[in-house]
Amino acid sequence: MQIPVLVVLPWATAFESDLGVDSALPEGLVRDPDFPMIPVAGDGPQLTTALGPRDGGGGQVIVRGFVEGSPEDPPQMLGGNVLYADPAISTFLTCIGDPPVGTAEDVATQLEVQELWRLGHTGERVAIVILDTGLNTAHIAQVAGFEPNFDAANSWTPPGMSWVAGDAPVDHGTMCAFDALIAAPWATLVDYPILSANGPAGGSVMSGFLSTALLAFNSIYGSWNSGLAFGDLSQYSGLVLSNSWGIFHPSWDFPAGHPGRFCDNPNHPFNLQLETMSRGAIDVLFAAGNCGADCPDGRCQGRTTEAIMGSSASVDAMSIAGCDVNRLRVGYSSQGPSITGMYGMKPDVTSYTHFLGSKAFGDAVPDSGTSAACPVAAGCMAALRTRVSPRSPADPYMMYSHLRQQATPAAGTTA
Repeated sequence: MQIPVLVVLPWATAFESDLGVDSALPEGLVRDPDFPMIPVAGDGPQLTTALGPRDGGGGQVIVRGFVEGSPEDPPQMLGGNVLYADPAISTFLTCIGDPPVGTAEDVATQLEVQELWRLGHTGERVAIVILDTGLNTAHIAQVAGFEPNFDAANSWTPPGMSWVAGDAPVDHGTMCAFDALIAAPWATLVDYPILSANGPAGGSVMSGFLSTALLAFNSIYGSWNSGLAFGDLSQYSGLVLSNSWGIFHPSWDFPAGHPGRFCDNPNHPFNLQLETMSRGAIDVLFAAGNCGADCPDGRCQGRTTEAIMGSSASVDAMSIAGCDVNRLRVGYSSQGPSITGMYGMKPDVTSYTHFLGSKAFGDAVPDSGTSAACPVAAGCMAALRTRVSPRSPADPYMMYSHLRQQATPAAGTTA
């Protein structure tokens, strides 16, 4: 069967293939004509170590294509090029039936938002990008009681959608957007519904969704740093990315030991892209996942150790665990250390979840999972970015470190 893969190629090789020179591609690779080439942005040390320095012919690009193989034993290389996984990704909402613990107002009280706002940390002129299923601004306005700031011009809608940015069906992304506004109600929402895109059919769990997230990250980076063809996110004083998605089990990925695997491979192109984002003054937050030992999501397949994987386990992003408004860890929140091969000291901080908030799934259904905890934390980051620049004096790495050090210790602990 055909399996979607990502390949890093010299720009000249990929360009020749665009001109119809099929022999330019590694033998056995069929390019996906519906997916654009993605330039490998940045030149950080992690990127250079993994892919080598840029060549003199225009650098490198990431190409999505298809190779023949089986999900159990996919090929590792073609023409000397590593084949990287393009696995399915999913939201980190749980279906646990416990009633909500507190409300969004209780979360606001715990975060001391009135004091934040008194000090001028409101999120004004800061953009929060919700990379999810899409958001519905009308629903958010109805529940929140105010019209949220929304940047339609710099949002993105996948091809073939019957709705425009900001008018998605009320779902997971709407929940995330509502929760981000608890601490930063003056922030501007940007919609990137990557989980609503139609990935290529691969006949397996390698379904071609991670590549959509990679394309989104590349577009956001270009818009933030150039403000030209990619849009103009450069108008904002801060840019925070909220990602409440990931993979639940290594079986969603290439097999263990494959050089192109995603979940435990810091050299996967998507994980390398995170270095570029953070070094480019973009705050990137990821949900830690819902595979905690007490009551894991069924998709975890009973695996509750080393459950923080992929980009959630990257040193270049903040990984967010979940607790209720009483500061008790929710039993489904994934626990550290992360998967072997990635940065072990995860999650970074814990944020609030399982409260009655957006009502995206019903009037009595809580905003739950680390899916809710992540945008709550993203809103806090946006509030701080109102007056603390991500370029100077506190770049993302400095801010991540500061928040880890200053977070309130759990009851009975010093860590």
